[in-house]
Amino acid sequence: MSLSKVSLVRYEEPYRSVKKAILDCNGFQDLPANARVFIKPNVVYWTKACEFPKWGVITTSRVIEDVVLLLKERGIADITIGEGMVGDPEDTETPEHAFKSLGYHALHQRYGVKYINVMKRPFKKVKLDGGITLNFNADLLESDFLINIPVLKAHNQTVVSLGLKNLKGAIDNPSRKKCHNANPDQDLHYHIARLADPMPPMLTIIDGIYSLERGPGFDGKMRRSNLLIASRDILAADKVGAKVLGYDPEMVPHLNKAQAKVRRPTDLSDLEVVGENIDQVSSDHEYDFPYVSDNNGEMPRALAKQGLKGIFYRKFDDTMCSYCSSLNGVILTAIRQAWQGKPWNNIEILTGKVMKPSPGMEATVLVGQCMYAKNKDHPDIQQLFAAKGCPPEPQGIVDALNGAGISVDHSLFQHIETLPGFYMERYRDNPDFDEEFFQIK
Repeated sequence: MSLSKVSLVRYEEPYRSVKKAILDCNGFQDLPANARVFIKPNVVYWTKACEFPKWGVITTSRVIEDVVLLLKERGIADITIGEGMVGDPEDTETPEHAFKSLGYHALHQRYGVKYINVMKRPFKKVKLDGGITLNFNADLLESDFLINIPVLKAHNQTVVSLGLKNLKGAIDNPSRKKCHNANPDQDLHYHIARLADPMPPMLTIIDGIYSLERGPGFDGKMRRSNLLIASRDILAADKVGAKVLGYDPEMVPHLNKAQAKVRRPTDLSDLEVVGENIDQVSSDHEYDFPYVSDNNGEMPRALAKQGLKGIFYRKFDDTMCSYCSSLNGVILTAIRQAWQGKPWNNIEILTGKVMKPSPGMEATVLVGQCMYAKNKDHPDIQQLFAAKGCPPEPQGIVDALNGAGISVDHSLFQHIETLPGFYMERYRDNPDFDEEFFQIK
């Protein structure tokens, strides 16, 4: 069996480090002349309302520009950068603001690079192994070569988010929601394991200049890691990426399923790592926020340390899609701010698609249309308060929490887009966290 080559390179300087990562894994070996190249970054989130921390969350513009320069050197003229951000698919202003702020407009002016919001482009229905069907962006599928540039991050639902997970940004909203279904045999990890199947020839470059604990968002812990991982074999790249983050590949459910599907080993024996020694550059990255559960309640440990009692905010699972997930942190922040030192009266909050109400709760809050449809008539619910919608409107969440007895601050939800700005204070004046990595000069 031939070994898949993976380059593991320290990021030391612009252009040269990315070039070394690509050359060391023969990344451009099969790149056709005059190819139509699609670059898929990871722009997981954006807001126009405030400056927010991007390190380890969003693919650096530095790596994107270096890749464009290397493609132009090979005579490639047709280059498209495409991403489908989480958010309202009808909102075109936020993605455009993101692309311009990240310098993609400058790349268009300087090198003729196109950039697209895949949510406003055509999709193609693709039947994948196992009988599942997802809708993929047509521009990506019809390209001659894909350069997939995820970030090196741990993820609170999938343990890691690397090359395979990054391809989820190329499918439409109904397909994304379908990935977070309640079928344990075809769950989120089952879907992610198949996302690379219809792809054109692909090079994966994991941008680890910054890495992220407890991702995928701005509330995780960001690190300066100065690493690049590249391979023509997306599974090999992800296995090395997982190991660098401190996880054996078999500890990652979607990697386990991807390996089993193609009958590859769960260790690294099927690949050759060129460059740095994995053991010397690996470091443990927590993937999830720890929870506490006892008779006083269930909640993240940070809230329990604050003394909150009488609330059972059940630990979210992988059936909660990105659209409800984006509200999860705001809800927890609102609850934390609402605490006045007096225990609540056994209030239970449920999310996702599979949770069931518990007996003995005085009030039950159902977040999202899926949870409402599943449990609205459940006999164990004494008082029901629902935030309906897909995703629920902020005011609906406020009304449900207030009705259950948690007096949350309305203004927090009215100015929900400014919340990420509070996390910037962790990184201000720290020279390791430089905004210039997300700019094109």
